[in-house]
Amino acid sequence: MARTDPAVRRAAEELSQPGPHAVASGDLAAAGMPGVVFAPRSGLGLAAIAFGHGWLQPTSRYDELMRHLASWGVVVAAPATQHTALAAHSELATDLRTTLDLCTSARLGDGQISVDPGKLGLAGHGMGGGCAVLAAAADNRCRAVVTLALAETLPSAVAAARGCTMPGLHVAGGHDLLAPPVSHAEPVAKAWAGPVQLQTLPKASHLGFTTGSHWTDLLMGSRPELRTRQLSRALMTAFLLSHLVGIADYEALLGVTSLV
Repeated sequence: MARTDPAVRRAAEELSQPGPHAVASGDLAAAGMPGVVFAPRSGLGLAAIAFGHGWLQPTSRYDELMRHLASWGVVVAAPATQHTALAAHSELATDLRTTLDLCTSARLGDGQISVDPGKLGLAGHGMGGGCAVLAAAADNRCRAVVTLALAETLPSAVAAARGCTMPGLHVAGGHDLLAPPVSHAEPVAKAWAGPVQLQTLPKASHLGFTTGSHWTDLLMGSRPELRTRQLSRALMTAFLLSHLVGIADYEALLGVTSLV
């Protein structure tokens, strides 16, 4: 479907704005895992994802995205582990799986929120995107995976993708010099065992998906970009609503082959 289709424009505009739910945030530390969680203030049987941060990135750089997804009815929890330059990818993948355990093991928000164990997904940015693929390949609970500016990992996310039979969406940046799509997201998408989509945002850089300022902006030669965030969160929201919540109203957006 052409990107100029009115249905595509409407879906992109609607899903780039906050959803109908009031949002609450909290700390995962009480459950034994450093990190944060964003969720609708109430709701039972909700979908949930564990989100992996990028290399050297604090989870606070994804607060806007996590709050946005929660406003559309998806619980999002992000472990705040493996922040050093020598981050262990396999350990972050394990932490993502543990985070899903925490989401499903107890009601959140003083019992006002619960997660359906049949509506779980994994997502991440950069290194965290690669780790989400590692986690998904090892966890048969995962029903959907979304990556933003995915970076290859050790062990290999490309190899792990061959065991991922759930739907996957990989959003890459055309100006990503840290993890160029041709050598990172594209090989993962080609190896994906299940239904897969690769969306490249031509003007997006590696840190364009984040918010706020951080010393790594200078290190990586990149910085947050408003349009990148708007487009990527619309795509991510549409994909998760479709594959975890069962809302197909925004599939026109997922069918486009190019976005600017």
